[in-house]
Amino acid sequence: MEKVRRPSHAGSWYTDNPKKLAEELEGWLRESGLTKSPDVRGVIAPHAGYSYSGRAAAYAFGNIDPTNITRVFLLGPSHHYYTPKCAVSTATVYRTPIGDLPVDLEVIEELKATGKFETMDIRVDEAEHSMEMHLPYLAKVFEGHPVKVVPILVGALKAEAEAMYGQLLAKYVDDPKNFFSVSSDFCHWGSRFNYVHYDKKHGAIHRSIEALDRMGMDIIETGNPDAFKQYLSEYDNTICGRHPISVFLHMLRNCSTNIKINFLRYEQSSQCKTMRDSSVSYASAAAKLDA
Repeated sequence: MEKVRRPSHAGSWYTDNPKKLAEELEGWLRESGLTKSPDVRGVIAPHAGYSYSGRAAAYAFGNIDPTNITRVFLLGPSHHYYTPKCAVSTATVYRTPIGDLPVDLEVIEELKATGKFETMDIRVDEAEHSMEMHLPYLAKVFEGHPVKVVPILVGALKAEAEAMYGQLLAKYVDDPKNFFSVSSDFCHWGSRFNYVHYDKKHGAIHRSIEALDRMGMDIIETGNPDAFKQYLSEYDNTICGRHPISVFLHMLRNCSTNIKINFLRYEQSSQCKTMRDSSVSYASAAAKLDA
């Protein structure tokens, strides 16, 4: 029986007008000027409203060559629902204003059979925006190519759990028909986020934020989940997708395929100059086969 996850953030976080949405996405993808590469096997992309991060996200999704990919694993953080585990969807279809993405029920059953995954209620699924914000881009990029999705909500995992899920999911990286869409924004800066780290040696506040984010991005590019964990414990940078990113780094460490992450775009929602200001950072990366 069909069970649809509705695009609950359409009409607020992004337009629910299919024509307008398709035009927006096509415009951003075109502006990114990227060449699609079959070597790109995953992305890290933001999940804010499209007026904030839609353009930045194109620098991730614009790399995808859909020709040989039949399955996309979505790894998104949980903003409202607490779980110390990962949870899979109970939906059979993820709807977007520009097309439906069927859920790969076979892989969901495989994951559930490990005993390590919870299932998330459809209400939890629809309340969460972290994976939904990737769906219109995926629907657009995979237009005309049959693809299924495997949505995984990544909870507040301890380091050991991040490593365990990374080991468990690593085998899927070795199948070149699989793709991975990892959802994260970067620094949430300002008193409203309870985070005001400021290193004055960089000059203006927004430059300090960028230096902090780029330090994290450089560490992610090394592919070392332990170094990333160390960076987070030292600076506590408010990277909301820290757990999905960590799981992905463990997946890449444990798989047999050599894959390298490269960041291609960095933006901030606004440039903070005083302690009263606030901003969210957006970074887009491609994970590519490294010969």
